[in-house]
Amino acid sequence: MLQAMNTGHANSPRDILRRLETMVLMSGMELPVRAIREQISSAIDLIVQQSRFKNGTRKVTHITEVQGMEGEIITLQDIFLFKPRGYDSKGRVLGEMVATGFVPRFVEEMKEQGEAIQFDIFPLQ
Repeated sequence: MLQAMNTGHANSPRDILRRLETMVLMSGMELPVRAIREQISSAIDLIVQQSRFKNGTRKVTHITEVQGMEGEIITLQDIFLFKPRGYDSKGRVLGEMVATGFVPRFVEEMKEQGEAIQFDIFPLQ
């Protein structure tokens, strides 16, 4: 897993999952692809992706929930996405994380356990 995370340049949370799947397949373990995907989807709840921009700066660009399996596919739902809005005088990327309007499943679980949840961080932008 660490090798998959450190090999860089995944363009999306979906690419991250493909990379993990590939690393398992390369290990020589003879598991069906569906079993690998089921293991990944049950082990990972959230993907926080950081990307490097052309000017060398890095920003968190995706916060995505892993929802489980739908048929043979791991289902994902973006919670927050980075929206760039230009560059500052030093060439650094400007922008902000914006909510997609999706409230992740784990928030409901936290609420049921008595955690105070600020639902206003999930508004549709």
